[in-house]
Amino acid sequence: ADLDYNDISGLRLEARQKLAKIKPHTVGQASRISGVSPADIGVLMVYLEQQRRGENHAEH
Repeated sequence: ADLDYNDISGLRLEARQKLAKIKPHTVGQASRISGVSPADIGVLMVYLEQQRRGENHAEH
């Protein structure tokens, strides 16, 4: 799914720009992008988990 990285608070500007340009398909791919720090990956994973939980709650 296409993410709007500007919606993810806590991501550094450089990480947002790189992720938006490269559009990785997995967190593993994102973690290998130069300029994306482990902290950025952590923020991204928390965001994705929140999105997943939100969608699950919407279905019930």
